[in-house]
Amino acid sequence: MMSLRSGPTAVRRSRWRAALPLALSLTAGSSLLGAATASAASVSAHPAHGWDGDGYFRPGNLLVSQTQYANRAGAIVPGVTVLPPGCTSGCALATADAAYPQVWNNALADASFGVTSRAFLDQLTPSGRLVSVLPVPAGSRPWAGGMVTSFSSKSELALNLSTSGRAVTFMGYVARPESLDVSNSNTPGVIDLTNPVSGADYRVVATVDQRGHFRFTQTNAYSGNNGRAAILNDTGGANVLYTAGNAGNGASPEPDGVITGAGAQILTPSRVPEWLQQPGAPTPVGSFNVTQLGDKPDKIGKDTNFRGLAIFDNAVYYTKGSGGNGVNTVYFLDTTGHGCPSGVGLPEPGATLPASPIAYDPALLQTKGVFPYNMCVLAGFPTALKSAMSFPFGLWFANASTLYVADEGNGDNTYSAGTYTGAAAQTTAGLQKWVRDGGTWKLAYTLAGGLDLGVPYTVPGYPVGINAATGLPWAPATDGLRNITGRVNQDGTVTIWAVTSTVSGNGDQGADPNKLVAITDHLAALSPPAEAFSTVRAAGFGQALRGVSFTPGTQADH
Repeated sequence: MMSLRSGPTAVRRSRWRAALPLALSLTAGSSLLGAATASAASVSAHPAHGWDGDGYFRPGNLLVSQTQYANRAGAIVPGVTVLPPGCTSGCALATADAAYPQVWNNALADASFGVTSRAFLDQLTPSGRLVSVLPVPAGSRPWAGGMVTSFSSKSELALNLSTSGRAVTFMGYVARPESLDVSNSNTPGVIDLTNPVSGADYRVVATVDQRGHFRFTQTNAYSGNNGRAAILNDTGGANVLYTAGNAGNGASPEPDGVITGAGAQILTPSRVPEWLQQPGAPTPVGSFNVTQLGDKPDKIGKDTNFRGLAIFDNAVYYTKGSGGNGVNTVYFLDTTGHGCPSGVGLPEPGATLPASPIAYDPALLQTKGVFPYNMCVLAGFPTALKSAMSFPFGLWFANASTLYVADEGNGDNTYSAGTYTGAAAQTTAGLQKWVRDGGTWKLAYTLAGGLDLGVPYTVPGYPVGINAATGLPWAPATDGLRNITGRVNQDGTVTIWAVTSTVSGNGDQGADPNKLVAITDHLAALSPPAEAFSTVRAAGFGQALRGVSFTPGTQADH
């Protein structure tokens, strides 16, 4: 994301008024926990209140994406429901019903298990006071439009301000709420017959403006997996979307459309209703392969299993932090052809943002993937294959020489004597501060104070004790950080807000109630200050927090 500077232009004073029909307005005396855990039905029944004169969102506030689980009795019957739905071979039977959180134990039998849920955009003041909750249209009717997310898919719903600051974008699925295994379904235009999930659902980019108005753009990209993040380039006459995600849930060799639909994509925002959209083939904008680093080739398409996405100084950056292939590190897309001579480099001065898909050779898809390659590792960042120490997720540039990277941790839920010991022993999980030194970036330090890595915490209403399906405690603990955003303050400090990752004994750790945390760092510091993260907001029962950005209309500093 772009850096944001606080100052008199960031927030304006005005009065509040009714604006939209689908949001929950909160007064200063309202219950934060009660509002945070409201059901989708109760949220949508309240009128909206917005920022008078400019729309629904107030510039300078925070925007947090979250999702809430809805339990439909009888939707899943243990010993009867076949998983994945429509499975014909290698199938499993559900081991738990739809009750939360026990439902996630089904992931132990079905590696593709997930349940779609509604998404919500929470507007908070920077200090954490909840201002409003805006439900994202759920698309339960074909003509209505909208999207859902997969509740337990921890890498979804990243929020990013557009390059102008006028809009925020995020990704989901064109599917009904409470559908099973959608996050590993094919897309309608890219069918992989070896995918154990037989369904087909478009992925979709949602764009929301300052008035709280939504637009949706469908895509056939990310078949077999999920789109994670999107950024709208809407400056200088541009009108394109850059997206990050992963594709493939079947055997090798993968269909061409899975390979071209992975990683870094570019889309033209649609202006027609969703039910009239007819997405074509995926349109990759960038490609990387480990052979650029001198390594042996691995599974085609999995080297670009991207999660985080950011734009700074006319360069698009991506992170890879998971998967059994490739390099977990920070990448950038080179539009000049000169920034990546050996798979590692720096963006070239004067580079421009991409405006069209990469011109690849279709004849080489099954042997080289999307070729030629036009991405590389940002100089100074890890280049080791399948690193057990590097799990980058969100990233935020404070300036041209200071980059903050969220590391989500190793996911190790080894538990002993009241602590998740694998999480507690980490030294690089948390918020990494990188500084540019000439032609390379160097890790200055990692901020983790106050995160209490590996220390279990309680959630009201959440089970206590041991999950019999895993033999580990239900109670989650922070493992690291995922999506982040930040602001440069006038006193030379920066404030960063981050969504936490977790470890637990849950059948799917992505479904844990997590937190929004914040920390202030001295921008010029090269050694860690005596600062600690504080909790800004905690997810309640049946809720998970996903992305964080500033609200549409907030001044962006490029």
